[in-house]
Amino acid sequence: MTVTTELTAPPERTAKHAVVAILALGVGGFAIGTTEFVTMGVLPQIADGVDVSVPTAGHIISAYALGVVVGVPLLSFFVAHLPRKGLLLSFMATYAAFNVLSAAAPSYPVLMVARFVDGLPHGAYFGIASLVAAGLVSEERRGRAVASVMMGISVANVAGVPAATWLGQHVGWRATYLAAALLAALTVALIGWSVPRSPGNPGATGRSEARGFFSNAQVWLTMAAGAAGFGGMFAIYSYIGKIVPDVAGLSEHVVPVFVLVLGLGMVVGTLLAGELARWSVFRTLLAASSGSLLVMLLTWLVAPHGWLLLPAVFLVTVCASILAVNLQIRLMDVSGDAVTLGAAMNHATLNIANAAGAYLGGVVIAWGFGYRSTALVGATLAVFGIALLGWSAVLHRRTAR
Repeated sequence: MTVTTELTAPPERTAKHAVVAILALGVGGFAIGTTEFVTMGVLPQIADGVDVSVPTAGHIISAYALGVVVGVPLLSFFVAHLPRKGLLLSFMATYAAFNVLSAAAPSYPVLMVARFVDGLPHGAYFGIASLVAAGLVSEERRGRAVASVMMGISVANVAGVPAATWLGQHVGWRATYLAAALLAALTVALIGWSVPRSPGNPGATGRSEARGFFSNAQVWLTMAAGAAGFGGMFAIYSYIGKIVPDVAGLSEHVVPVFVLVLGLGMVVGTLLAGELARWSVFRTLLAASSGSLLVMLLTWLVAPHGWLLLPAVFLVTVCASILAVNLQIRLMDVSGDAVTLGAAMNHATLNIANAAGAYLGGVVIAWGFGYRSTALVGATLAVFGIALLGWSAVLHRRTAR
């Protein structure tokens, strides 16, 4: 009589367990993606609720993004040696707690603090979750596994954000953060039930992680290429509400259609990214960056022609999502022993890209070039991204020799 254990389980059973575990990790991505983007949809309601102007309330979006950027190196510095499953549970429990605090915030300063702290585990969660997901599958399937974790953000933009925005507008903005807290609590339960134990790196210390990571030229080139390439998407996405009526000449009422299509592009791009990673991560990065350049120019060309803009912005987020997933894998590959920090830093980079793209788009608009010019900002950033990846390839060849 044979006793089946985890070590002797049939391959098909192990594969099924991996799928369920990766799905649980993706639910966490859905919770985070919904929370990150829904604030933009209920900003007027938040402003009324804490008695500030809408522009002032917008600073809570920046506070969250700052929390993401600060949290990645801060948390990774201290936790690389700890068991990864425990870290995931801790991160999502913290996420749930500070969403509850956001919902209960009696004043603007308390809400600002709550949003900043809520952003701290964002990048660290995705970094650890990507490492765990990649470790559950074979080498050739790790791109698909990482993409599945990242898919949570894409699906959130299609389903979670619109639903949470509707909830906030009809029930109250505090309900959106309570819903986000419930999603985070659900993630804790699913991870606890389905994700196997995953040890950290017992030899890792904060100092060794930071020294190995930040002294690596390939790491800096990859992050810079990601910030440039992904920033182009936000140069357009941030101003889509004005591009549609002012440039394309369409009604403001169709802006939600464009936002939905932008989210669908993220889903399609994330699906393609996992498959393309099996071909070549670095070549996919070059292809996505080059595609982004062409799509940005196409967007500038068709922007004044009404509905022709719709397929163009769809392709913008397809290319950006392919880039984001493969940047995640690339950073995991080039980080050496500092893989925990490398896996997490991608999300700090993407939040820097978010801020930079929106800022640069605003600069050219303020200079009088109009909302259409944001596509040319995206094209310029794509060129920088391609150049940085080329530099990375040259450096790799010299090192190999």
